[in-house]
Amino acid sequence: MKNLLFVVLFVFSAVLITSTKNYAQEVQHNKVVQEQTVEHSGTNATEENAVEEEHHVLPSAYMVIPFVVLLLMIATGPLFYQHFWEKNYPAVSLVLGVFVAGYYLLYLKDFHDFIHTTAEYISFIALLSSLFVASGGILIKIDRKSTPMLNVVLLFIGAILSNFIGTTGASMVLIRPYLRVNKGRLKPYHVIFFIFLISNIGGALTPIGDPPLFMGYLKGVSFFWVIEHIWYAWLGVVVLILAIFYLYDVRNKEVAEVSQNFSGKVEFRGMRSIGFLIIILLAVFIDPNVMPWVPNLMPFPIGIREMIMFAVVYFSYKYADKEALKGNEFEWEPIREVAWLFIGIFWTMIPALQLIAHEAHVYGPQLDAGFFYWATGSLSGVLDNTPTYVNFFSAAFGKFGLDPGNLQHVLIFEEKHALYLEAISMGAVFFGAMTYIGNGPNFMVKSITESYGLKMPSFFAYVYKYSLIILIPVFTLVWYVLFYGKG
Repeated sequence: MKNLLFVVLFVFSAVLITSTKNYAQEVQHNKVVQEQTVEHSGTNATEENAVEEEHHVLPSAYMVIPFVVLLLMIATGPLFYQHFWEKNYPAVSLVLGVFVAGYYLLYLKDFHDFIHTTAEYISFIALLSSLFVASGGILIKIDRKSTPMLNVVLLFIGAILSNFIGTTGASMVLIRPYLRVNKGRLKPYHVIFFIFLISNIGGALTPIGDPPLFMGYLKGVSFFWVIEHIWYAWLGVVVLILAIFYLYDVRNKEVAEVSQNFSGKVEFRGMRSIGFLIIILLAVFIDPNVMPWVPNLMPFPIGIREMIMFAVVYFSYKYADKEALKGNEFEWEPIREVAWLFIGIFWTMIPALQLIAHEAHVYGPQLDAGFFYWATGSLSGVLDNTPTYVNFFSAAFGKFGLDPGNLQHVLIFEEKHALYLEAISMGAVFFGAMTYIGNGPNFMVKSITESYGLKMPSFFAYVYKYSLIILIPVFTLVWYVLFYGKG
């Protein structure tokens, strides 16, 4: 199997290098065309439309099949063919992803969408891996008796913290101490509510909180717009879910397997790793769209930001507090699993996202804010919520004849059509909690928990036992109060 992976990666790397070169030539050609059309204004619109169509040829609907197959195998593999899946999931994910990528590169000659998606994946895995390793060097021990109220406080603090260090950062820093404090009475619902609140919903107040909101910030949405317009919905949802969690936890009568002589102290190790976390958060803003002086390395699918983050992976592990790593039972398997599965998810979801975006643009004028809330939300549960946000963000602009690439239009949109931006923002962040793959930290939290020794529900069990019966009623209430019949 390792030989197969090596062959696939080698062949695909050769295709990628050639495609990157072709894409670079294409970008240069289009630049020349646009410069020429400035001198021939009569043909300007025609030329631009031709360029746009060349880069956005719709894929066949059949190309959604690899994405569906991958989702089904992620859901059923651990249940029905566990040995095969655990041994071969990297190959399955890569082969399905390469199949779709090959379709775009060799058949559609669409280098733009593939390279753009690959760049998003590299940014995604650079952020997750750097936060995962840096947080592994932070050891927090809470010497208190596990109680429902203590857990409510920890989850609420984590939900707030996720807005300052991101849902991924908060998840990685807090999941291990949260598991330890509940030792002896730990149940799957503890971790699932952790995913709901800290890995997803908590990060809805700032662009740092969750990647979809950061994409909105890069496109020109004001940094404090989100907290100004969403804080009340955030607070209501968080309080409701915490109340439901309390009802679950108060019924758990198992006694923690720890000494009854609690000191009440909170111990902390790993100040050096805190420094690495700060570097990661600062690196998030090293983007040509935010800081014009930052060099843009396109068409290469990696930038200065990602280079810094990958460097942090190496140095934060090398210089981490070894006792903290040992206390956290740090291992590489959780991030390895996320890296392999999400490369397949990112590549296979390209056709699905393009087809959805096309339909959203076609029917945009007929769609109200409630539709954008449910559509962005439901798709964010099974597709990565960042590109889903971007597609519906663009579709909402098209509904009002605005250009999402025009900063002035963005300011008009966030002021005059705030309801739509609220709907898209809440849908993308809140509904990421619906499945294990809705947001990057979800799967990582699951993997860390299982390496800790707790068996987590399967993909489908997570949905029908928890997210459908807990989240959907809460999200429906949000829709009814804020978006029903509006827009």
